[in-house]
Amino acid sequence: MAIIEMVMPKMGESVMEGTIIRWLKNVGDVIKVDESILEVATDKVDTEIPSTHAGTITKIIAKEGDIVQIGHTIAIISTNVDEPVKPTVFSEPEINKPIVVETPIIQQEDIQQKFTQLLTSPVVGRFYSPLVLNMAKQEGIPLQELELIPGTGLDGRLTKSDMLHYIRIRSNNNMVVQTPVSLVDEVVSTTTIIDDTYLANLETNKPEINEIITPVTSNDTYIEPVKPAISFGGETEIIEMDRMRKMIAQRMLESQQISAHVTSFVEADVTNLVYWRNKVKHEFMNKEGDALTLTPLFIEAIARAIKDYPLINATVEGDKIIVKKYINIGLAVALPTGNLIVPVIKNVDQLSIVGITKKVNDLAKRARENKITADELADGTYTMSNVGSFGNVMGTPIIVQPQIAIMAFGTVQKKPAVVETQYGDAIGIRHMMFLSHSYDHRVVDGALGGMFVRKVADYLEGFDINRKIW
Repeated sequence: MAIIEMVMPKMGESVMEGTIIRWLKNVGDVIKVDESILEVATDKVDTEIPSTHAGTITKIIAKEGDIVQIGHTIAIISTNVDEPVKPTVFSEPEINKPIVVETPIIQQEDIQQKFTQLLTSPVVGRFYSPLVLNMAKQEGIPLQELELIPGTGLDGRLTKSDMLHYIRIRSNNNMVVQTPVSLVDEVVSTTTIIDDTYLANLETNKPEINEIITPVTSNDTYIEPVKPAISFGGETEIIEMDRMRKMIAQRMLESQQISAHVTSFVEADVTNLVYWRNKVKHEFMNKEGDALTLTPLFIEAIARAIKDYPLINATVEGDKIIVKKYINIGLAVALPTGNLIVPVIKNVDQLSIVGITKKVNDLAKRARENKITADELADGTYTMSNVGSFGNVMGTPIIVQPQIAIMAFGTVQKKPAVVETQYGDAIGIRHMMFLSHSYDHRVVDGALGGMFVRKVADYLEGFDINRKIW
């Protein structure tokens, strides 16, 4: 008999932790390989996690509601196969252990020893998640200080727990930090000491920078200001955000804070595209059993343009631009709940129009049924949104981090337009559409951002009306 430690699996790029929603199996239950044993929620999707081994669950370590980092043990499985015992990867199974408000008793020599461990040579160019950057901004921790904090995450990255631990040591050691204006615009030349009550609030994502009392002494108790009561009239409906909406709100705000958003617009004549699709859609449905929409054609055009401008297919990590050689395009899908999800079509440039269509229809259908897996939301390199499906003319989409660009396609409208003919210019009725390209101006200048959206429009306008599908 062997004892196997089941760990929280990796569930996509930039996903560093997951929340245990519900255990589907109990201690003592016999399980099979790949049998779903629990449900986990990340900032991208809710998904079922399959068992990595067949056997019996002997212990459940991570409880429902716990936030567990990738790679940490969540359960113990005993098997009938003689396998070597897997060593424990992490020493602290209680990943989401709450922070106690009382100030712990820490000897001065212990503090100095911890700071000796913290203040090592800087780790330059390390990737920092939006959450870590937000916490650093709120605490006035500059990049030079971040680079000195050891990380326990994947590839030495800083996690939320690392930051909370460091902030606690920082405050217990009576460190007074001058908050740089460049990091916290709301506070100008203030001196801040953070106490344990503030840290407890930080653990639940409740701190507000304007509510920090300064200056205080290390023995003072932080008292959160009493906020005035909010009065609602009889015609008001109060709707509590669900978990996914809270995550979407947080990710959108973080994206705006991280990327310097700029949007370029192009109007394209997609008449040939519309005529071709209308001509073949019935045959396509009869032969493939799938509806042919304009979305797969938009995705195909994006993939072709990425090959012309590969620098748009990248992410930013610190001061490095990571250009991806594969083309994985995310498709924004509106859910019946009103929330948004972005499944990813992998290696789009290697698929035919039939393959792209089937992928689009399958992912969109399963996304609305909440049957998308975490892997199908991971590793996107570029994202598109078809806002025209809602009758919108154009939009200014927000970049999906850590990507650097996203494109929105507006509704197709019939408009009078100048048409060049062999007899001269004439006014004709054309199918016109706006393309909106939002990109990160930190690394994408107007030339690249503008040329890319123009190239996508060129591919759509130059669509061959006699193109064969099969």
